[in-house]
Amino acid sequence: MLLPIVSYSQLNLDAIQILFKQKQFKKAENQIVNYLQSHPNHLKATELLGDAYGYQKKWDDAIVAYKKLVEAQPNVANYHYKYGGVLGMKALQNKLKAIGLIGDIKSAFTKAAELDKNHIDTRWALVELYMQLPGIFGGSKSKSLKYAQELENLSKVDGYLAKGYVNEYDNEPELAEKYYKMAIQEGGSLTCYNKLTTFYETNKQPGKAIQNIESAHKKLHRNALHYQIGKVAAEYNIELEKGEHCLQTYLNNYSPEDGVPKAWAHYRLAQINVHKNNKETALKHIDLAIAQLPKIKPFLKEKEKILNL
Repeated sequence: MLLPIVSYSQLNLDAIQILFKQKQFKKAENQIVNYLQSHPNHLKATELLGDAYGYQKKWDDAIVAYKKLVEAQPNVANYHYKYGGVLGMKALQNKLKAIGLIGDIKSAFTKAAELDKNHIDTRWALVELYMQLPGIFGGSKSKSLKYAQELENLSKVDGYLAKGYVNEYDNEPELAEKYYKMAIQEGGSLTCYNKLTTFYETNKQPGKAIQNIESAHKKLHRNALHYQIGKVAAEYNIELEKGEHCLQTYLNNYSPEDGVPKAWAHYRLAQINVHKNNKETALKHIDLAIAQLPKIKPFLKEKEKILNL
């Protein structure tokens, strides 16, 4: 007779994680809140509540949850990391309050790094924080590079990517490209290739971007990379035949795991056909895109453009 009561009083962590994966964050929040009403000091439940708030961008509520964890267990690095993270998001949301939060953000991340010498995410946060902060508030390239080196000591790939980021942010494109290529050579993951591709696109080098994506495809054989080639071709009016072929290949081999909805591939095909002055074909593809995702503003703007050709 007691078994159902005991089971109900326990927090089903697997069920909460499933709700997170399904993006049912409000439902997860409600379940955790109900549980905490009878177990107010349950740390894992409190952490999950902070996560649920964070997913919903309820930064003030997340701050309260993570601060409770930091105060209850001040020697747990991950609690400080999460606390610093939501403070940072709060600062981005409200620039008037950002100045008052900077000290707490730095303190939280630094404490996490001190407590856990192997905490990679904290060091990434510090690399980005010190690069993005103005000098008057403690921003420092040398401090960013210090944490980038700590990352390299833990993981060469992360270290090279961090040094690429620092040099890209500091307008040192040759050094940034060097480190992104080193990351590819060391790790060769899709993330590494994507960083270099984005770098080339940001620096208006679409030809190099396409070459890099092709190299990634030769190694990783991901259908999603066909879309990336088509996207670059469409945006920069370059290698249009290759871009069109890759987008058709993407559509023919599409699966939900590829990530980008088919509508976006039709949108890129419409752009390519605009470049080629094929109004009828462009209109066909943009209509397919709108039929699948009717509220996407770039699709609607592209159709207006096509109709005015």
